[in-house]
Amino acid sequence: MSTAKQSQSNYYDSQAFYDEMFDKDLSVRPHYDNVHRLFGRMKQAELTVRQNAINQRMLEEGITFTLYSGGQSEPLERTIPFDYIPRVIPKHEWEAVDRGVKQRIRALNAFCHDVYHGQRIVADGIIPRRMIVSNTYFRPEMAGLHVPGGVYITASGIDLIRDEKGRYFVLEDNLRSPSGFSYLFKGRTLMSELFHDLYLSCSVQSIDRSLNCFLSSLRALSPNGKRDPLIVLLTPGAYNSAYYEHTFLAQQMGIHLVEGRDLVYKDHKIYLRDLRGLRQVDVIYRRIDDDFLDPLAFQPDSLLGVPGLMNAYRAGNVAIANAPGTGVADDKAVYAYVPDMIRYYLGEEPILHNVPTYILSRKEERDYVLDHLDQLVVKETSLSGGYGMLIGPSATQKEIQQFAEAIKQEPNRYIAQTTMKLSRAPVMLDGQMTPRHIDLRAFALMGDEPHVIPGGLTRVAMKEGSLVVNSSQGGGVKDTWVLNR
Repeated sequence: MSTAKQSQSNYYDSQAFYDEMFDKDLSVRPHYDNVHRLFGRMKQAELTVRQNAINQRMLEEGITFTLYSGGQSEPLERTIPFDYIPRVIPKHEWEAVDRGVKQRIRALNAFCHDVYHGQRIVADGIIPRRMIVSNTYFRPEMAGLHVPGGVYITASGIDLIRDEKGRYFVLEDNLRSPSGFSYLFKGRTLMSELFHDLYLSCSVQSIDRSLNCFLSSLRALSPNGKRDPLIVLLTPGAYNSAYYEHTFLAQQMGIHLVEGRDLVYKDHKIYLRDLRGLRQVDVIYRRIDDDFLDPLAFQPDSLLGVPGLMNAYRAGNVAIANAPGTGVADDKAVYAYVPDMIRYYLGEEPILHNVPTYILSRKEERDYVLDHLDQLVVKETSLSGGYGMLIGPSATQKEIQQFAEAIKQEPNRYIAQTTMKLSRAPVMLDGQMTPRHIDLRAFALMGDEPHVIPGGLTRVAMKEGSLVVNSSQGGGVKDTWVLNR
């Protein structure tokens, strides 16, 4: 019996979850034929050679992620787990996702503009005012401020899941400084080189132009209309968990990688210090949170940002991507209102639906959640990366009780969601295809027109039965192939 057939009979309960490769009768979905055929006939020794080659490349190129959890005294830097069985998405299926993500980003961008200007959506009773003014990420400093091109959300990561029927749902919107771009591009490089024949046989949509789209989106923000604006990527530094990504993106787009100390404020402008003296910066792609951007405007003890940056921003002499204050739109409570935003700002019905969500400031919803915590997922509204979560079906009674008390104390701080049966895809473990739960981070870039990178990044919960796919919690990634047909 082949490796694949052994795995199907030994590991796959095709009735409980939607599987990306296998149908309910364990037949292979047509768009996976080539992938299944290759991995089904490969011997374990050959699979081990391929895995070792991938691991070695990742080590040599420093494709790492830093973990700060687990009670360790020192942070642990490791290569991100990469599974080489690609996720394959048919063209027609991706086209619907592409339209849905673009629609969502347009509405969220309109919401950000409205929040910091007229707040029509509040006046018309669509969203409660307290949902905005009490939001951790709402920045009064942005009120009335002109944002270059009207683009608040230059780069976003929209997290999608599929339920047991294969339907796509939006799980979260990541609009501040989403990570994962580097794993998407490096994963594609590894797969196209180490599985070259398979890659060619599948006729996969290219992602090569997406980095140019990213750069074009940043250039379009230049407030002074320069043909060749000076663009920098502002990083917290080498100790940040995503520092590899910062260096990768800066190198690939040909922009300067800088820390706050490399920039200086003068005459309502921001300058880069280099060997040629001071050079005016036109666009800052920031990978640090709002709180640390400018100690004169936000957190006064920040050593990561640039004193005076917000003054230069208000004067219209520098653009910041993503704009400060965009976090107001990716708060997990505000997420529940995105379908209403789409209807309100665009006059359209949502293409992609939300996971059913409970707002715990509403007494009737809070009472229901408290009675059903063992069946639901609870999240802190302002946290990301898999932190501050309760997954009821797998939680202990003690954990459930702790969250119940926390919800009673500060209900506005949490939301609850239906526990979705995340779809699964096979990963290769010890020579066998083994199912693991996955999601999909779809990356959208907002320039003159929105661009969604074909495929995005599939994230994998590497622990058996786990629903947590975040890299910060030990999750891994896959390359995602959108077919041309």
